[in-house]
Amino acid sequence: MTGKARWSWRRTAAVFIKELQQMLRDRLTFAMAVGVPVIQLVLFGYAINTDPKGLPTVLVAQEIGPLGRSLVAALANSGYFRFTHRSANEGDADALLESGQAQFMIVLPNDFSTRVLRGEHPAVLVAMDATDPAAGGNAVAALAQIQQQALAHDLVGPLASQQPREAAFELRIHRRYNPEGLSRYNIVPGLIGTILTMTMVMLTGLAMTRERERGTMENLLATPVRPLEVMLGKILPYVLIGYLQLGVIMAAAWLLFEVPMNGSFALLLAMIGVFMLANLGVGFTFSTLARNQLQALQMTFFFFLPSLLLSGFMFPFRGMPRWAQLLGEVLPLTHFLRIVRGILLKGNGLTQLWPELWPMALFLAAAAALSLLRYRQTVD
Repeated sequence: MTGKARWSWRRTAAVFIKELQQMLRDRLTFAMAVGVPVIQLVLFGYAINTDPKGLPTVLVAQEIGPLGRSLVAALANSGYFRFTHRSANEGDADALLESGQAQFMIVLPNDFSTRVLRGEHPAVLVAMDATDPAAGGNAVAALAQIQQQALAHDLVGPLASQQPREAAFELRIHRRYNPEGLSRYNIVPGLIGTILTMTMVMLTGLAMTRERERGTMENLLATPVRPLEVMLGKILPYVLIGYLQLGVIMAAAWLLFEVPMNGSFALLLAMIGVFMLANLGVGFTFSTLARNQLQALQMTFFFFLPSLLLSGFMFPFRGMPRWAQLLGEVLPLTHFLRIVRGILLKGNGLTQLWPELWPMALFLAAAAALSLLRYRQTVD
């Protein structure tokens, strides 16, 4: 007894080697320990940018004129505005802003140059898609300096007397869809997608692994139930839970945060149904890959972390580098955030939402096919 009570380096080393071998056998846990820090370093170091530049801008002007060209050049040289469209019709430009293809709309009056030279201080309209106030906040802040310096190199020589002490023109900034720039109008609708992503993937991922751990999977396999029937039977109860969560979130959004509802509630329910099914398909696939519930939870975290960081929920999507945006476009949460904000804040219909709906539906089809394939392999 006395010898066994003594502490031994040999016994400690034996337990250490045993634990190390067991950890190395569990490849998923080892990948989590190594992969998560790498993912966080790459995403936070390279992909996350709270000062987005090169924001798509539509210019509305029939005849710009020399001073108008100087103003447009000054806006472009600031780095914040990238003129991707030009229109002579403000209605067409509004449609680009509403669909999310443009972040800003700049409207120059036709006689801008003449009115500046007359000292009449013409008004220039700057309309911003403010559904995500952080995306264009720094660009709006830069407008004050642009206003003071844009025409400084033009009003010289004989025109120096036309250069007033104050700015030669007026900027009228309109924050569309969120006039007060309230962050809750952006965050609360986004929470619908993030909460549903986490719960749908996690709950479904645990469903099959729980059956396997409890030994009831063999009983299920002994029945004549087909893989598609098992998949739908496992998924549909969580669809009901998702709609229950939606009811709670929407009630809080309206009663506590006063988030507007400008679009169709029925359309919102339909879009959320597609989104939930896409995430449930991912969770079902994870359940066929995981050997226990811990591994299912680890896979859920692997999927949820990039979704949270690359979707545009926490950080402006247009501030990320191109490669990060391409990764984000694959994730259903990215498209769902645009859909839910479009319905609630902009009143978008199916026509405006289609460019975001079809990638989400394609992801759903791919996730369903993969989960069925994996389930058939598990049965065999």
